[in-house]
Amino acid sequence: MSFTDDIKNYIQAGESNSEKLGLEIEHFVVDDDGNQIGFDLISVLIKEVADSIGADLLYTDGYVVGYVTDEYSITIEPSCQFEISINPHSSIDAIKKIYDEFYTVWNTVFSELGYHIERYGNLPNVELGIISPDDIPLSPKKRYKYMNKHFLKTGKYGKYMMRASASTQVSVDYSSEEDMIRKLRILQKISPLFMILMESKSSLFSTLDGAEDKPHLHRIQQWNDLDPKRTGFVPNSFDDDFGYDSLASLVYNTPLILLSDNSETIYVGDKTAKNLFEEKIIDEESLTDDRRKKLIEHFISMGFFHFRIKTYIEIRVADSVPIEKALFYAALIKGLIYSEENLTKLEEAFENVNSISEIDEAVEEIEKSGFDASIYDGKNVKELIDFLINLARNGLDSKEREYLDNVRSIWSNCQ
Repeated sequence: MSFTDDIKNYIQAGESNSEKLGLEIEHFVVDDDGNQIGFDLISVLIKEVADSIGADLLYTDGYVVGYVTDEYSITIEPSCQFEISINPHSSIDAIKKIYDEFYTVWNTVFSELGYHIERYGNLPNVELGIISPDDIPLSPKKRYKYMNKHFLKTGKYGKYMMRASASTQVSVDYSSEEDMIRKLRILQKISPLFMILMESKSSLFSTLDGAEDKPHLHRIQQWNDLDPKRTGFVPNSFDDDFGYDSLASLVYNTPLILLSDNSETIYVGDKTAKNLFEEKIIDEESLTDDRRKKLIEHFISMGFFHFRIKTYIEIRVADSVPIEKALFYAALIKGLIYSEENLTKLEEAFENVNSISEIDEAVEEIEKSGFDASIYDGKNVKELIDFLINLARNGLDSKEREYLDNVRSIWSNCQ
């Protein structure tokens, strides 16, 4: 059996009839002047909090970089963006409870040291031009050193992405290959609407250098420019033969930049997993099941597409937002994607969108005009968002509609 079969089997093993949601939010931890907390301090704080609550510490390159509990994990991203990853739940109330407990602990810890938590798509001091990304140090993981080296060659916004961006991610389950394909295609079609609905800026008028005609979706612009070999929408996902095999091939043939294996991280540049096996940098015959799984997860993680297929579909198009809005977003996705009736209505509503290029064009229009944009043959963005919210409401029970009604409240303030 080839390694691509292993990747395919890993993805296929995610098939589940459960209808859970995972939630991840990246936070900026800043002082009153907007300066981010340093790695040395936050690493010490993570160890202290982990010890106090009995959590298991996470290490990379000998540094404390996070911890794991039974309900969530904490990790430090490239420039000390502070991420919580909440284990999947079918109940949005359960997700809220876990986040609230996390926030209560950490808000107290940070406040005592003169820091507070902010949630935007970009660090406000960078977005407003008070500092540049060059003024922000990277955390000392080898991974980020190698990524920084690579992205200096592939695009103009790599520094922004690594040092000054933050996101909200929601994950959903799939029950079969057919279900995965169906949900991914629908989610990609409606994702430009998610992008603008979940945009989080500190100034209405800020733009990126070199993109003065595009005042919206800064973080998306940064990611799209990063490296065309590993960004944007999932390649070939609208082809007739798209499925687990093509996803496995994508993972196997995406340049890796770096290899994390056996507790070591090395720079490999444009080499792919295929190259590493062919050149015997990795000896496939010596792999244990655990090491094989970790390699697959690492290979998948080096593709920075707007959607990742792991053992679930990871939706990566929203800016970092306060928990209230993140829960609203989760409710919106749940109401749309975990309803057979709504999936069918979405397919019908967007049946004429059948390519990544059409979705890219919609994103570009929204980057220029925001909520006033017209996309997909002249459809008004505001009307399409209303359609999504109304549709999702029918897919939720009365309790979870309350979260969605708050989405509507936030959306109404944007019109």
